[in-house]
Amino acid sequence: MVKIQVLEQDETKIKVVIKGIHRSYANAIRRFAISEVPTMAIDEVVIIENSSIMYDELLAHRLGLIPLKTDLERYVLPEECDCKSPLGCPRCRVLLVLDAEAVDKTKVVYSGDLKSEDKFVKPISNSIPIVKLAPRQVIKLEAYARLGKGKEHAKWQPTTVSVLKPISEEEDTHMLYIESSGSLPASEILTKAVEILHKKLLDFLEKSKSVK
Repeated sequence: MVKIQVLEQDETKIKVVIKGIHRSYANAIRRFAISEVPTMAIDEVVIIENSSIMYDELLAHRLGLIPLKTDLERYVLPEECDCKSPLGCPRCRVLLVLDAEAVDKTKVVYSGDLKSEDKFVKPISNSIPIVKLAPRQVIKLEAYARLGKGKEHAKWQPTTVSVLKPISEEEDTHMLYIESSGSLPASEILTKAVEILHKKLLDFLEKSKSVK
C-alpha cells in the first residue's frame, strides 16, 4: 500500500515521504512536476509602440519569463480547446495589456503595470522589473498568455526545485521535495503530477491490450 507523509508544507513548497512505491514511479512524479504540469505564461506579444532601448524580441522574452498565477480548473491547453483557433479563445488564452510612459523623469516598468483581463491570472509579484524608460519613451503592447508545459519551454515550468531522495531502497521509501515558482501552490503541483502519471499508466495499459 502506498503511503504519503507530509513533512513540510506551505503555499510555495512541500516535502513528503512516499512509501510503498518503486523509485522509478517516484522519480516520474518528480519529473512530471517539472515538465508535464501546465502553467500560464506569456507566449505571444503584439508590440504597438516601443521607443525604449530594449529590442522588441528581448522585451517579449522578458515578459514570457514572468511567472503568472494559474487556474487549471478554468483554462485548458490550446491543443485541447474546442475553439481550434490559432488566435485562441477565453478558455485557452488570457490577454494582458501594458501601457507605460516616462513623462519628465526615468521610469521603471514593473510586472504590476501589466493589466490582465482575468483578475486571477496575473504576475505572481508586482515588483518584477521589465524595462527602464527614459523621459518621453513609451511602451504599448498586448501580451497573450496560454497554458504550456515545461518540456516545451522553461517559462512553463511550475517548479524551481523538484528533488527526490531515497530513504530506504529495500522498503521503497523516498523523500520528495517540490518548490513552486508561484504559479501554482506546491501541493497542487504534486497532485497534478500524480494524476498525470496515473493517466499515462492507464493509457499505456489500454494500448497494450492490442499487442499480441
